[in-house]
Amino acid sequence: MAKKDKKSLGQSLLEKGIINAEQLKQAEIEAKANAKPLRQVLVSKGVISETDLAVFLSQQLNIPHVELKNYLIDPKIIELVPEDLARKYILIPVLKIGKSLTVAMADPMNVFALDELRLKTGMEIDPAIATETEVKKALEEHYRARGTMEEVISSLEVEALKIKPGQEKDLKKLQGIVEEPPVIKMVNLMIIEAVRQGASDIHIEPEEETLRTRYRIDGVLHERISPPKFLQSAIVSRIKILSDMDIAEHRVPQDGRFQIKMEGRQIDIRVSCVPTIYGENVVLRLLDRSSIILKLEQLGFLPDTLKKYEELIKRPHGIILVTGPTGSGKTTTLYASLNIINSEEKNIVTIEDPIEYHLPGVRQMQVNHKVGLEFSTGLRSILRQDPDVIMVGEIRDIETAEIAVQAALTGHLVFSTLHTNDAPTAITRLIDMGVEPFLIASSVIGVLAQRLVRMLCKDCKGKGCDSCVNTGYKGRKGIFELMLAGEEIRKLTNSKTSTDDIRKAAIKAGMHTLRQDGDEKVKQGITTQEEVMRVTEEA
Repeated sequence: MAKKDKKSLGQSLLEKGIINAEQLKQAEIEAKANAKPLRQVLVSKGVISETDLAVFLSQQLNIPHVELKNYLIDPKIIELVPEDLARKYILIPVLKIGKSLTVAMADPMNVFALDELRLKTGMEIDPAIATETEVKKALEEHYRARGTMEEVISSLEVEALKIKPGQEKDLKKLQGIVEEPPVIKMVNLMIIEAVRQGASDIHIEPEEETLRTRYRIDGVLHERISPPKFLQSAIVSRIKILSDMDIAEHRVPQDGRFQIKMEGRQIDIRVSCVPTIYGENVVLRLLDRSSIILKLEQLGFLPDTLKKYEELIKRPHGIILVTGPTGSGKTTTLYASLNIINSEEKNIVTIEDPIEYHLPGVRQMQVNHKVGLEFSTGLRSILRQDPDVIMVGEIRDIETAEIAVQAALTGHLVFSTLHTNDAPTAITRLIDMGVEPFLIASSVIGVLAQRLVRMLCKDCKGKGCDSCVNTGYKGRKGIFELMLAGEEIRKLTNSKTSTDDIRKAAIKAGMHTLRQDGDEKVKQGITTQEEVMRVTEEA
């Protein structure tokens, strides 16, 4: 913590012109008469808002200002500070790194609180500032409903939290339950557990008698401990409030998003909510920005394939397609590719849906269906921005495909994705869309097909342990199939030859298939034959 300004809070506010001398005088009299801190009196009298005061103190003391509504705090961190101490000094722990504990405080200038925290925790204390209202709300959420999901569920006051049939549209009742600490805690624990286990998605699925919860970990769904059915409306509504959705609307699909901070990481959460026969089905997509891989060599390329692909992406013009089903890591590969070629000499522009990661120095455009900004219209606009490299999130239609082809033929390097099972099928898919074969042959310079295979857990070597949630696998790597568009492939494309003939020619020219790439990773002890078969059975 930086050295504290020796001037009093009141004097500092006065010198900055935030309050006047009369306001300070009256506040000091009231604070002395009622034995209250000056900051509390200034806020209660409306002289300064809680948030403005927190921002001011943050700048004066050179400590972070945190908005606790954006933080998910691990229950294990809460346990480090006794409840009586947290309530006594109006503070809450938010982050632990090594032997340092970051604590959000309403009054970070309270040296007695800092000393007692050091003594009780045996840790170095890094103070941060939050508004008193936010800290008190967090205290209720985290100390009134502590423990694991099982403990929270077992401690529920059923009747107080139950929404009876017909009350789903009673917004006052619903909003009251949504703000109850056990409901908030349950949603928080759900997200915390998913993030800690490396899940990419949380599925909340209403059944007739139950509310099923599943996490997608390394591409596979796993069932988790589920909240009671009677909390369905409250949990869904809590998530909808966080995502800025309409909690009164249950008849139509809704989409939203929010961000949280956990253990020093920023997690972006995209939420989809759709009505079903037994209630609203919710899927939360978790994107941990700190886990995005931006180096090609970390994705799982075999040395020979990596060398060929790096040479390909450094070509001055043409189309490079990355193919595979949803969730096969195509976007990560594209980001890593752009990161390799990004430089001051190049103007790189993208059109994406959604933008999953912000790339420094790259102009990124978000698809917006509401205003008619689609891949095709965005791509047409990008061409007027004097780009060198263009990335189109996906080629979905003939219009986007034709504009991408024209861009490649006029000197641009274009990256995009297609949903095909292997590399050779990308050619026939473009033909089926209506793109002229001679245009494809002239513009497409390479196709990279990929899948993600689960890696054997390093802690148990596939037997199953706590580290890998007893699956035997932890983390994923790519398997790849790179088809370079040489003379023979271009000739076959022009003549509308079958996918099988294109595949045979590509293999003859040196292409390793997805299955072959996967088999090599089995030999290296990275994954298993069963896992390779699982992800390549349609390829």
